[in-house]
Amino acid sequence: MRIATWNIAGIKARLELLLKWLSEEKPDIVVLQETKTVDENFPRLEIEALGYNVEFHGQKSWNGVAILSLLPFDEVTRGLPGDDSDEQARLIEGVFSVEGGAIRVCGIYLPNGNPVDSEKFPYKLNWMRRLESFVEGRLELEEPFVLLGDFNIIPAPIDAHNPEGWWGDALYRPESQERWRSLLNLGLTDALRSTTSEPSYTFWDFQAGAWRRNAGIRIDHLLLSPQAADRLDSVMVHKDVRGWDKPSDHVPVEGTFRF
Repeated sequence: MRIATWNIAGIKARLELLLKWLSEEKPDIVVLQETKTVDENFPRLEIEALGYNVEFHGQKSWNGVAILSLLPFDEVTRGLPGDDSDEQARLIEGVFSVEGGAIRVCGIYLPNGNPVDSEKFPYKLNWMRRLESFVEGRLELEEPFVLLGDFNIIPAPIDAHNPEGWWGDALYRPESQERWRSLLNLGLTDALRSTTSEPSYTFWDFQAGAWRRNAGIRIDHLLLSPQAADRLDSVMVHKDVRGWDKPSDHVPVEGTFRF
């Protein structure tokens, strides 16, 4: 089973790109971030025509997450618990039946947090604390659980072409990395780092020729419960998609599992 994440940077602007990738690659489950559309405007019919079941959690102009699956949904959860006043559409989770049981796939769009001297950085850290509580509950179920998406976190120097240039940014600060480590210490495995120690970027800014210079960062991640990590075969970063016409600044990241 192939499970992927992709920050699409606006599904209206990238729909042709998404349909092309889905048609060529045919992943089993894809979580999307930054769809930037309300639910009633989500292009469900175009995606369903490719054989996918579609669930989404949208928001006008900002954020927005979705799950596309060749498997039918058994359950769907929308929104991160812990703050009833938080209306930002940043989490969606699906449960799917597989041989021998079920798999839980949770797609997130973690807050960016910049500028750090605004309310956005405390919101990021608080969101991560809420996420940690959410994940603790999921891990207690002792089932395959895949938490993936755009985390807006650079975990380590190897994950940036120029780590010194990012230091102090909300993506690469001690407070952000502390929360990242706390999340991993619950018992999650960083899928890509479990398969390679080489640099592997998932985002290249549209500014300053970042793609041409390969000045990328790794901020799109797959984190796995022990039951999912045991079934991981490989991780692939679809770097070539960044070179397509009118691309997102992120590329799909895919894990292959023995389900």
